[in-house]
Amino acid sequence: MNPPALADELPAGHRPTETASPAKPGPAPGARSPRRGRGRDRWIGVIFITPALILFVGLVLGPIGIAAYTSLFKWNGYVTAPMQYVGLGNFTRLFQDQIFIGDLKRGFILIVLSLVVQLPAALGLAMLLNQPLKGRTFYRLLFFAPYVLSEVTTGVLFLLVFSPNRGMAKEVFGWVGLEDLAVNWLSDQRIVLYSVFVVISWKYFGFHMILYLAGRQNIPKELTEAATVDGASPWQVFRSVTLPLLGPTIRISIFLSVIGAIQLFDMVWVLTRGGPAHASEVMAVTLFEYGFRRFEVGYATAISIVMFLICLVFALLYQRYVLRRDIEGAITVMGRK
Repeated sequence: MNPPALADELPAGHRPTETASPAKPGPAPGARSPRRGRGRDRWIGVIFITPALILFVGLVLGPIGIAAYTSLFKWNGYVTAPMQYVGLGNFTRLFQDQIFIGDLKRGFILIVLSLVVQLPAALGLAMLLNQPLKGRTFYRLLFFAPYVLSEVTTGVLFLLVFSPNRGMAKEVFGWVGLEDLAVNWLSDQRIVLYSVFVVISWKYFGFHMILYLAGRQNIPKELTEAATVDGASPWQVFRSVTLPLLGPTIRISIFLSVIGAIQLFDMVWVLTRGGPAHASEVMAVTLFEYGFRRFEVGYATAISIVMFLICLVFALLYQRYVLRRDIEGAITVMGRK
């Protein structure tokens, strides 16, 4: 006979209990696995981004591709008209066209004037209206109001202002005894481009002012107060504290100003239609003239491609050398905080 086990001889209360091996924790009822959750989140992201992607392809990439294709042909724009393949002939003609070369020069002049005159003046006024002046809210509204007007409305308004027959500008110069300065601002080839720039500045001056003012108000007061306590003059505070911290805002303002000058059309068309003798013509006006009045759609499309490439190259350079630097600086500041 087999001897009885020791456990059987012990009283019931003294018998050792059997210890079960710990079970591995399983997923809670109704819980999804991490892999399945990631896959589901990925599909949800795809579903949400698909409508925007369709719109982007249909409204941006599609027209760009069609324009690039059309620029290789000589075509008058009618569906029934034949399309004659000319390759890069439209682009070759483009850079031999003195009108288009003049458009590039005039666009460059407008950009330089904006960077040298318009933006610094807007910055100075923003600094002034940031001071505790009486009625500064009214002045901010007053300078920003022209930006609300459309380009066409602004152009029609200044057609009346610059009218040689008792226009407002002529009357004002007459009141102050400067009748000799009351010239035909929109008819003189020597000054028409600068007259157009005055109108552009009047329209967009307030926008850049508000942009700078918002950037200035985001600068902590403690920094300027500390510099003042250390004995810095107002100019030193502006140069060493305010201006560097306004750098990202100023660079955004420059970017918008340059892109806007390249794409300028409405105001020039209403004011002068590029005249007299192409003295105020810009690229968009030339594009419209060839595409919708001379029906040289292939050539006009080539102009649009050049405008697109100029804006694209400038935007890429801005992103590479400016925007990335500002983003890295902001990340560094946030990390220190």
